[in-house]
Amino acid sequence: MSKAIVHLMRHGHVENPKGVLYERLPDFHLSEIGRRMAQRMAEYTADLDLVHLRCSPLERAQETMAPIAERHGLEVTTDERVIEAGNNLRGRVFTGKLTQLLQPAVFTKLYNPFRPSWGEAYREIVARMRLAIADAAEAAEGQEALIVSHQLPIWMARLDAEGRPLVHDPRKRQCSLASITSFTLIDGRVTKVEYAEPCIDLVPVKNRTTAKKKFVAGA
Repeated sequence: MSKAIVHLMRHGHVENPKGVLYERLPDFHLSEIGRRMAQRMAEYTADLDLVHLRCSPLERAQETMAPIAERHGLEVTTDERVIEAGNNLRGRVFTGKLTQLLQPAVFTKLYNPFRPSWGEAYREIVARMRLAIADAAEAAEGQEALIVSHQLPIWMARLDAEGRPLVHDPRKRQCSLASITSFTLIDGRVTKVEYAEPCIDLVPVKNRTTAKKKFVAGA
């Protein structure tokens, strides 16, 4: 029987005063709060039995991983499969006004929430995250691995592991900034999922979620 734990960590808070939907756009870096989150997560993960680190290529993820890698003295594998989900509305600024959603350039991309039509298909995100998690688990057999990724890919991986529908309300994703969603895998199958928010006090109120500390996948 092979066993491993793979931790999926969301990056820290990003400097984005204009509220741009930055998706995979370059040059979006951690804010001062985000850097504090990264340092705290280096301390939080200090006692984990980490032997493998894997990270999205985007700056905010790499900067979140850096203190953890330094603390554990491990090299980081950059993995395109754990990158942010593709979104055709990238670069836009949304203030919550309905008139923005009704603009033709936006509205014409919102016709199918089940795929979703405005970006990368949920099933495609699940497929790439499954492969990345499997590779991380293999590299950490008997020990632990950590992946720094982004909210939607992590949430898709969790819904997939629990056997829940992938179509969801984005406002109800349980994946706060610098949170950790941990998968226990036995013989390649996820048997338990745990969730923690070590930086919740640093997360701006508008970005917070209600943490459920522990549950068994499928429950």
